[in-house]
Amino acid sequence: MDRRPALEDASPQPDLWAASARATEAKAAARPHYLGHRERLRERADAGGLAALPDYELLELLLFRSIPRGDVKPLAKQLLLRFGSLGAVLAARPEALKQVRGVGDAVARDLALMQEAALRSAREQVARRTVISSWSALLAYVKAALAHEPREQVRVLFLDKKNQLIADEVVGRGTVDHAPLYPRELMRRALELSASALIVVHNHPSGDPTPSSADVEITRQIVDAGRTLRISLHDHLVVGRDGIASFKALGLI
Repeated sequence: MDRRPALEDASPQPDLWAASARATEAKAAARPHYLGHRERLRERADAGGLAALPDYELLELLLFRSIPRGDVKPLAKQLLLRFGSLGAVLAARPEALKQVRGVGDAVARDLALMQEAALRSAREQVARRTVISSWSALLAYVKAALAHEPREQVRVLFLDKKNQLIADEVVGRGTVDHAPLYPRELMRRALELSASALIVVHNHPSGDPTPSSADVEITRQIVDAGRTLRISLHDHLVVGRDGIASFKALGLI
């Protein structure tokens, strides 16, 4: 009679299988929900193009560069909620951005970098041709530059005899409803640059581009100051989030 002990069954017991399955499920549940999200979003961007992404996902892709780990979707949505639009987020001042929890120096710097790159690209489209023939490009540029400015800012485009851009300069910064502009100083600068014409641009932080009575009066003074020097004012543009008002189109010049 064989008295050797029977070999134990090497296969796992049912309760061991169940315990293992429960441990696997618990581990999966403990994983952050956003793991793999970055790669999936990048794949969608590559497959469908960036233009197909909503604003918050485009902003997420930007934030990936500044914040290498973690879920940035809540931050992207919070920024859009705080500032109102993607354009406003990019144009926001670093100090305003940093008031949003999760935004540090790296995020503020990278967003400012994107805004500056966009402005330079838009400016190139204006500089390559005569301003008159690239009017739509000019409007796109001044809107990108000023529509989301929290304070009034006055820019002047100095043009040569062929209506090509000589210089684009900020000549005044002010408060939420006023920026100083001095016609004599404007003409002095035009003479220094040998400019033949000007386009004055300023913004209304309220969002409404409708010219004020003060806007109309200062425009009249600029026209009068330039008349004797043969420096013409082609237009005065008022930029707001709601659009752009042209003094020429409105019959105010």
